[in-house]
Amino acid sequence: MSKSPFRSLLVAALALSLAGCQTATVGGAPTPARTVETPPAAPARGPFVAAANPLAVEAGMAVLRRGGSAVDAAVAVQAVLGLVEPQSSGIGGGAFIMVYDADTQEVTTYDGRETAPAAATPELFYENGVPLPFMDAVLSGRSTGAPGAVAALAMAQEAHGTLAWSSLFGDAERLARDGFTVSPRLAGFIAGGGQARTRWATEYFTRPDGARYVAGDTLRNPAYAETVATLARDGIAALRTGPIAEAIVDTVHAEPRPGSLSAADLAAYRPIARDALCRPFRVYVICVPPPPSSGVALLQLMAMAESPTAAPVLAGGETSADAWTMFAQLQRLMYADRDRYVADPAFVGVPVAGLLDEGYVASRAALAPGLTGAATAGTPPGGVFRAPDATREPSGTSHMVIVDAAGNAVSMTTTVESIFGSGRMVAGFFLNNQLTDFSFSPTTAEGAPIANAVAAGKRPRSSMSPVIILDRQGRLVGAMGSPGGTSILAYNAKGLIGTLVWGLPVQAAFDLPNLVARGPGFGADTSRFGPTLTEQLAERGIVLQPNTSENSGLHGGLWRPDSQGGHWDGGADDRREGVARTE
Repeated sequence: MSKSPFRSLLVAALALSLAGCQTATVGGAPTPARTVETPPAAPARGPFVAAANPLAVEAGMAVLRRGGSAVDAAVAVQAVLGLVEPQSSGIGGGAFIMVYDADTQEVTTYDGRETAPAAATPELFYENGVPLPFMDAVLSGRSTGAPGAVAALAMAQEAHGTLAWSSLFGDAERLARDGFTVSPRLAGFIAGGGQARTRWATEYFTRPDGARYVAGDTLRNPAYAETVATLARDGIAALRTGPIAEAIVDTVHAEPRPGSLSAADLAAYRPIARDALCRPFRVYVICVPPPPSSGVALLQLMAMAESPTAAPVLAGGETSADAWTMFAQLQRLMYADRDRYVADPAFVGVPVAGLLDEGYVASRAALAPGLTGAATAGTPPGGVFRAPDATREPSGTSHMVIVDAAGNAVSMTTTVESIFGSGRMVAGFFLNNQLTDFSFSPTTAEGAPIANAVAAGKRPRSSMSPVIILDRQGRLVGAMGSPGGTSILAYNAKGLIGTLVWGLPVQAAFDLPNLVARGPGFGADTSRFGPTLTEQLAERGIVLQPNTSENSGLHGGLWRPDSQGGHWDGGADDRREGVARTE
């Protein structure tokens, strides 16, 4: 747990700068008025909930109305999301949870990342001496790690909860028994291929008349209702031993390509409470999870954005082609370092301090104007040479932000990894395919070791990087985060720069075009940039191509000062079905 991180940060804080106030457009559309950086006039207070489905948001709000804490509400939100948005997260997945305690001003990370089985080897995804095709690996039993999302929530709720754990699953149980309306987004994935076509998914998603469920249908999941009732009664023990745990093992061991996850692996799994990784940015302090999360990479990008090389260019705002070009080049540098150095710190030395070293950050940022292709990794202080890898992180993630009446906050990114995880279903929920987040090859063709290689008990590297934002006095300013696979870092950075640098309202910042630059190309929401900005970017070598990674799902909010003390400026990415609510 990070205790009052702002106190130590003040000594090493970067020079403060204030955001300018101006009116601008993106692709010809007017943007809302900007806000000036000012510290909160009164402490941030809830209730506030932002998540990817209105039913889940209402479940969280109901807990807060009963006097529950932000973590209590997160348990209820996750339970409902696992039912109504099973393509993205659930009981069979993992998560990173950031918790802000308003009384102590401590920020704690709860690491619920899955772990590889004790029997896993570096060649987990090899067959006949070569790596499996990616989708063959995803659909195999080998792809599932010991789930950690519920375990991490249980650890956090024990420390920060105010209501009984058993009282937090009622909405999820009711919706599962009575049924919920299939949303257009869920219906689209049900109609898809891959994991949606496994025998488990086909059984669940097929109506009595033999057709697949479509938008507007009522879908019931009595098995899920029984599962959440069991979790309410027995707690996390229900996933470690007993019938549900046995069913998980049996399903992982089924064909095709059975996995090795065992009852002992499930019983041994434990989440980890870690110190939050916090660094100053302008008048703020940004906190993220440490490795195996890639939060350090997000902080590195934000530090580069504040460098003398980048800051004046980014100040041009969201209509400036130069600003977007700089943003893209900083991403290239960040991803190059992330792909080489970040992995599970229990197995690999991750040079966190070196990646954030002021001199190293400045030297990396200075490379941005001259980049003409993919960046190469640098050599941060304390960095041990590892080979870069090209680990894939496909779609299947969600994000929530919750603030309670006392000002405690949760920023949680949660996932089953791919759409519907591995496509294997147990007790009404899908199992993750999180182990495909490892590098399939433990070394390069030249024999150089890769940091994110498979190992028994290891947590795979993750791009998930939920954010909590404080002021320099340690008071809550806001929180945000996004799904998106490897693009999460780009999406979170866009949200932070859009709000904290360009001064946009949260919703306007989230709705900005996405631009992802990992390697030589540039994935983007091409239609959102508009023809003028697209042409100007092309003139600067930024040729936009349709984004091939999971789209963004930014959710969050900032506490804005007003004459009454303050209010929540919330946002829910218009690319998804979520909402942000307060009362």
